[in-house]
Amino acid sequence: MPTVAAAQAELDSFDLIEELKIAAGPLVWILTATSVHGALPGAWIMDKPSAKGTLACLLERWANAGLPAYAQFDNGTVFQGAHHYPDTVGRVSRLCLALGVVPVFAPPQEPGFQNAIEGFNALWQAKVWQRHHCIDIAQLKAVSDRYIAARCARNLSRMETAPQRRRLPADFELDLRAKLSGMMIFLRRTDEAGRARLLGRTFAVSEHWINRLVRCEVDFTHEQIRFYALRRRDPDQHPLLAEVPYHFPNKPFKDRP
Repeated sequence: MPTVAAAQAELDSFDLIEELKIAAGPLVWILTATSVHGALPGAWIMDKPSAKGTLACLLERWANAGLPAYAQFDNGTVFQGAHHYPDTVGRVSRLCLALGVVPVFAPPQEPGFQNAIEGFNALWQAKVWQRHHCIDIAQLKAVSDRYIAARCARNLSRMETAPQRRRLPADFELDLRAKLSGMMIFLRRTDEAGRARLLGRTFAVSEHWINRLVRCEVDFTHEQIRFYALRRRDPDQHPLLAEVPYHFPNKPFKDRP
């Protein structure tokens, strides 16, 4: 995103560390977070991964730290929603859209786009998981919370100079059935015919942009999708490749875990 690259906007990146086994205890999942400019860390211990649990963690983070301009995720169903039906927007994306945060989904199996959060994941595992022998979730949470607090103190100067965050409205309540507005972004690679797949559908982008990266901006407010070329060697130039109409069906949101 150009504004993030120019340090004019902040991006929070989220990920899941999967199935860590506590000795003589349960498997746990760790929801992790960091920000591009402020390096604001976060880690939450989950007994099982879920969109509802993730939503609560995001609200906790943003109530304390403020709202970023963008939030980046991988394409797991916890973050993106179910994959087997077209035009599906999950609860995490709906939370972002309701708060004016643009959800961004990294391209599948592409190196580099998740470097910030993957680096933090490795750091958390080295400093918390591998260094401490925790007998239960409560102890692991306590150790992790101490590490996150120490990391925040270390990164204080970066956080103070990072792009400003908006305050989470004190009276905010998420309506999962509200009509979608705002924008969400998918980073994708076109196929051999210059098509990109997102939202369970395939869209023609450009026959001249084959097997290359594109930024797909789904604009719910104006009911269109814009496709921009991405060049790793020329990251400041994002020419518009195509605009296509897109009407999101106002189908009821299914309230599932």
